[in-house]
Amino acid sequence: MAGTTGLTARSGEMTDTVLTDAATPAPDDAAPGAGLAEPRTLTPHVEIKRVVVLVNPLSGSVGPRAAGEVRQIMADYPCEAEVVELVGETMNDQIDEALASEPDVLFVLAGDGTARAAASKAGPKGPLVAPLPGGTMNMLPKALYGTTDWKAALRDALENGSAQCVSGGVVEGQAFYCAGIFGSPALWAPAREAMRTGKLSLAWTYGRRALRRAFSGKIRVELDLGKARRSEALVLISPMISRALDEPVGLEAAAMNPADAAEAFRLAANAVFSDWRQDPSVVTQPARLIRIRGRSRIPAVLDGEPMLLPNDVTVAFKAKAFQALVPEPPAAEDSV
Repeated sequence: MAGTTGLTARSGEMTDTVLTDAATPAPDDAAPGAGLAEPRTLTPHVEIKRVVVLVNPLSGSVGPRAAGEVRQIMADYPCEAEVVELVGETMNDQIDEALASEPDVLFVLAGDGTARAAASKAGPKGPLVAPLPGGTMNMLPKALYGTTDWKAALRDALENGSAQCVSGGVVEGQAFYCAGIFGSPALWAPAREAMRTGKLSLAWTYGRRALRRAFSGKIRVELDLGKARRSEALVLISPMISRALDEPVGLEAAAMNPADAAEAFRLAANAVFSDWRQDPSVVTQPARLIRIRGRSRIPAVLDGEPMLLPNDVTVAFKAKAFQALVPEPPAAEDSV
């Protein structure tokens, strides 16, 4: 018998053993190719022939190896895939080029702002858009896929995804699909982000600024051309994540009016431990057209992205904002 000689130890003695390179015969009933991984299959709910994946390696939790990892994953599926690494000032042009190439699905592995921009540019008549969790807040990806693992979300969308129409709102050309916060409480977002990234001095500066504005920067809100109301803050929640809306009839508008810090803490506790809609300082109703006015520029957070808006803005509801590739059944993990 051909082979090589090796040594094994038994009770302290060294004995010869023969290591053969002859393969163990397979059982007669073993299927051809047994032990090989099953090929991945694409979702039966929509046709996917061509995919474009936009990757921003500098964003949030993405990293420099992400593009290569995406290529490895896409190689498992029977479709054409193009992976594009986004570069700084050319991002908008790259998104436009990707949409112009008419893919069946546009995946976006980038920050929250880039995901919003791609979905907004695609619109209801564009290709299916799949925003993967690659940012810091990941509000939209978590609502659609229920996970912050972008690899799991990518495979789940490819294998189980179907088309879902996503509603949202738009203000000053900026779209949001989960929630928008308007008023002085939005000023806490930069402080929280600075704290998250370890910039303690900057966090303190933002925090002091937010405290100076708290309970002094009232805004006026008009819902569907109704009577103007003064409010400390306005939260607009999309039908996708609102527990109060079963149909896309508008944005759930929640006006919050804590009179002082004690009431603000009570409202925060209610938001965590009970139904915050039952708090006496909260008034909610669906609305399709919302006007917001302030004495100065209005701080806002749209799907986790902080920004400053003009002192007089209108938010419009969009029942059909874009088409997403969403696993069955939809996650809606961040429903509120």
